[in-house]
Amino acid sequence: MLPVVLKVARETNTSPSKLLIPLAYGSLLGGLTTLIGTPPNLLISDALKQNGLEPFGLFDFTPIGAAVMVGGIAFVAFASRLILPDYGKSISSSGQQGVESLFSQYELGERTFFLKLGEHSVLAGKSLIESQLGKALGFRVIALQRNGETIFTPDPNFQLQGGDRLMTQGQAERLAELQGWQKLIPDDASPSASTLLSPEVSVVELTIAPDSSLVGNSVQGANFRNQFNASIILIRHKGDFKHRQLAQEILHAGDKILVQCKASNADRLMEDPNFSNFKLASKEEIDRYTSITERLFEISIPADSWLAGKAIKDSQLRLGFDLHVIKILRQGAETLLPGPDEVLQAQDRLTLHGRREDLLLIRSLQELEIQFPDKEETGILHSKEVGLAEATLSPKSKIVGQSLADMQFSEKYGLQILGVQKADSSYRAHLGNKQLQFGDSFLLMGPKEKLSLLEKDPDFIFLSHAETKTYQTRKSILATGIMVAVLIPVFLGWYPIAITAVTGAALMVLCGCLKMEEAYLAIEWKSVFLIAGMLPLGVAIEKTGAAELLATGIMSTVGDHGPWIMIASLYIITAIATTIIPTSALVVLMAPIVLKSCADLGISPQTGMMAIALAASASFTSPISHPANILVMGPGGYRFVDYIKVGAPLAIVVFIISMIALPIFWPL
Repeated sequence: MLPVVLKVARETNTSPSKLLIPLAYGSLLGGLTTLIGTPPNLLISDALKQNGLEPFGLFDFTPIGAAVMVGGIAFVAFASRLILPDYGKSISSSGQQGVESLFSQYELGERTFFLKLGEHSVLAGKSLIESQLGKALGFRVIALQRNGETIFTPDPNFQLQGGDRLMTQGQAERLAELQGWQKLIPDDASPSASTLLSPEVSVVELTIAPDSSLVGNSVQGANFRNQFNASIILIRHKGDFKHRQLAQEILHAGDKILVQCKASNADRLMEDPNFSNFKLASKEEIDRYTSITERLFEISIPADSWLAGKAIKDSQLRLGFDLHVIKILRQGAETLLPGPDEVLQAQDRLTLHGRREDLLLIRSLQELEIQFPDKEETGILHSKEVGLAEATLSPKSKIVGQSLADMQFSEKYGLQILGVQKADSSYRAHLGNKQLQFGDSFLLMGPKEKLSLLEKDPDFIFLSHAETKTYQTRKSILATGIMVAVLIPVFLGWYPIAITAVTGAALMVLCGCLKMEEAYLAIEWKSVFLIAGMLPLGVAIEKTGAAELLATGIMSTVGDHGPWIMIASLYIITAIATTIIPTSALVVLMAPIVLKSCADLGISPQTGMMAIALAASASFTSPISHPANILVMGPGGYRFVDYIKVGAPLAIVVFIISMIALPIFWPL
């Protein structure tokens, strides 16, 4: 229903934040009406059966569930409309969700522009990854225009040519900053290896210990420089020397690393358990690593350079261009191994470790021309071959918590993510480091066949897609018939729902209503294993006497006030616990406590169990309490407090209706 409601929002010019929480709460309220409406209902019924009691039938939940549902719907329809936030319309005034409206929703207009290469640019002949547009400036090329032809989502190895126009995402001011560096010209004479050595500075060779915490982490991910107050200048892995792009290199047990540090810090590195085979490197040993001395050179900062007044960590010299500041010569005084907070000044003379060619690359980037797209040029992102789609993570997604760089999203799926919405914030730059979480929504661009493949992936739910989804309408009557055939035997009491449901699923596959792969992917394996794991815990609570102990505590507190106070207390405990415990796990834990409490008071266990079933499904106050709540968080732009504002009053309404209806339909 999520894509359907978003379409309604677009066509009625309504903010999605006014509709999506009602959608989530509607799914929770509707689940109360039948045995198979929600997993807690099934688990409660099974707990009764396991204890030799009469389980609930398919429609035993219907009378009280319908009363709660009607009351809840009435509250949402008339009261919550005043409480629900209005975070604005994510649609165009015409009601069409075209490219322009998506650009507006994800705030891409101010972050999308063209970069024009000169005819004789140094970048001509280089691949996109070699151009350092992404690493140095945080830009992402989403399309490229060449000789009147548009090339969409070019891969990292795509070669540039003079005159290319690159449709780019990022912060245009980053290029303005780079242009403000002015020309950085290297001196002809190269410093010798002695530059790396002085009484105050040491170069040491370390071996990564097998049990080191660094193993498996990148240099940047391990925060090596800040953690050890030292800089890696070379890594030797299985005989291979690595001296470029070291920040992204993964460290392995047995790797030999050459690091530069203050002499006073060398003893601390020697005693650190992360390293073994510590030794100081002499000038002769450093000379053996010719790549190090060949990569040393000096530059001066021009008087009007943007770099003047900036700390080294803010200059992007290291992270952007892999240029390490080894020494600063300022008015005759030397600063060796300056820290990341050291502020650069005009006329500073820097000794850098890196490639001279990177200075030429910096100059070529400075020569790029920024051109902002007009209204018509924005439309190139939607063609017969390429489309846009908005998606979110499904509750069963396995990639939650992973960053786009870690999962190599573009390489794996052949698509680009143009923007990510997290609650009420939109992100358009440096997306590679963004971790995808439940509730996030993101804008995809790429070939339509790739989008169609991703739409079938169980990790994702498409919120909108230019292509119309096709359905097997000729099988609809057959599928409906199988559904009815599943429910009738349960209603008549001939077979349990578990038997008829599995039989119905098998018939759906055998009759071609869906494929076996689709049926397999539809299974909520996380819920299956969660419930399977919690059932023994519920038995343990009963067998060890924990249930009796907890029930005795509840009885001693509220038992003297009558059975309905006790049932209301169990309801409230369960409802509060839903904010931090999955509902399926919660009812398994609560079932033996409720059964023991009801037995002590001599009242019907079905009444108590029905109460906690209602409470478990009334999980309205937190986005994490139910998959439906978190699923609408990103598309609706909700914040945590929005669920409390609407959910807390609704939970009180449901509690009141339940306490009124329970004595009527389930007397003691």
